[in-house]
Amino acid sequence: MKINRKEFLKMAGFAGASVAAWGAFDGKVLGGTIASDIDNLPKKMEAIQKSHQHRFNMSGYRAPKINTVRVGIIGTGNRGSHHGGTLIRIGDVEIKAVADVLPERFARIKKTLANSGHTPTYYAGSENEWKKLCQRKDLDLVLITTPTYMHADMAVYAMEQGKHVITEVPAAVTVRECWDLVKTSERTKKHCMMMENYSYMPFHITTLNMAKQGFFGEIVHGDGAYNTSKMRNNFGKTTYWNMWWLRMYGSRKGNIYPTHGMGTIAQMMNINRGDQFDFLVSVESKDFMMADQAKALAAKDSFFEDFAHMEYRGNMSSMLIKTKGGRTINIQHDATSPSPHNLIHGVYGTKGSVLYDPAPPRICTGNHRWANKKTYDDLMKKYKPGLLHQFEKFRKGLGATLVSGHGGSDLINVWHIIDCLRNGLPLDQDVYDAAAFSSVVQLSEWSVLNHSNSIKIPDFTAGAWKINKPNMDINLENGGGTTKVLG
Repeated sequence: MKINRKEFLKMAGFAGASVAAWGAFDGKVLGGTIASDIDNLPKKMEAIQKSHQHRFNMSGYRAPKINTVRVGIIGTGNRGSHHGGTLIRIGDVEIKAVADVLPERFARIKKTLANSGHTPTYYAGSENEWKKLCQRKDLDLVLITTPTYMHADMAVYAMEQGKHVITEVPAAVTVRECWDLVKTSERTKKHCMMMENYSYMPFHITTLNMAKQGFFGEIVHGDGAYNTSKMRNNFGKTTYWNMWWLRMYGSRKGNIYPTHGMGTIAQMMNINRGDQFDFLVSVESKDFMMADQAKALAAKDSFFEDFAHMEYRGNMSSMLIKTKGGRTINIQHDATSPSPHNLIHGVYGTKGSVLYDPAPPRICTGNHRWANKKTYDDLMKKYKPGLLHQFEKFRKGLGATLVSGHGGSDLINVWHIIDCLRNGLPLDQDVYDAAAFSSVVQLSEWSVLNHSNSIKIPDFTAGAWKINKPNMDINLENGGGTTKVLG
């Protein structure tokens, strides 16, 4: 299925922004189209904020218990097939349905599910087959792993069909979509969780527990990043459906992939539960690599001709967020430079600090120097959360190492979601997190297009952030831990 750049932009909503109704929020904006309307943005943001009626507070929401969680998967590319392999290792789960626009994509996930006892119905053949999956009466949970610009529409539809939703990151790519997620989740009382798997990496989840236990004192600042070269993947002809990631980099500005660097730090700061994002500024370098690569490839292969004329986002995006509690967060994204993979994950408080990248990870107890290895190991052991202890028990019981990608974080993430659903517990992230963390995709773009001026971040909780309580139960204190992991 060949789709040219113009058709892709129209399909993805990048073709421009209407000034009526939602105004600047309507389009998944192509770089430059919003600049003439940027002066009206604060008033539009305020008007939409005031128009939102808080129907129901989804923070800390406990849905009815589900004994066996019946799952449908939309998208069977890299992440969809991977998650299929993760889900079959979790007890009390049944994969009932799978959807993809291209039936030939099913080969990988069918191989993964072979002899697993899971025999889903497969939906393919048109762009709307995924809706049939959502309409099934025998599903509890829909897992969305499609291109990012499809996530929000699919999540909204699934919730309207009575399904809980978990989605790959980011959960949305426009502010309007973020509001749609919030309004739908509140109206239907269905969970909508963005699966920020990096929060479950051993160092990240341990430092999150340290924050919960007061190790840092008052957290002052956090540095996060997703800096890793995707040049080979983005220019690979078969890596992503219809080259969608390359098209994103060729049509957007700002930080289009912020959540891996931001998610854990925001949770450590209790964003939406005692503190909240206030505003951001975003600065972007020029593109030093992608256009040159596209032109060089186009000179040898006509397949890349459309890509040779795109205006690519810069190599490095730097976004600074101020919270209403006075904290700051600096998030970088560089998917082009040939430097080592770098998440940074530096967290600085009045009593201590930690730094993950560059290796080795380090901890400071507040004495102006990094702790020695023994002190580091002792602290990591002391603050190891219940989730990691639980998975050590699983490993011992199976006599095997539980590896599932990203340091095992994918399996821990999905296992805890299933366990919370089975026990009627709040999920680790809620729809307000999905909206706040995802909204910065478009907000950072608007800042870049407006000479890096500050952009207000909406309050998706309608003021409830002041009373919401932290609920990420990483120590399994509220009845979890019953779901098994299989060999």
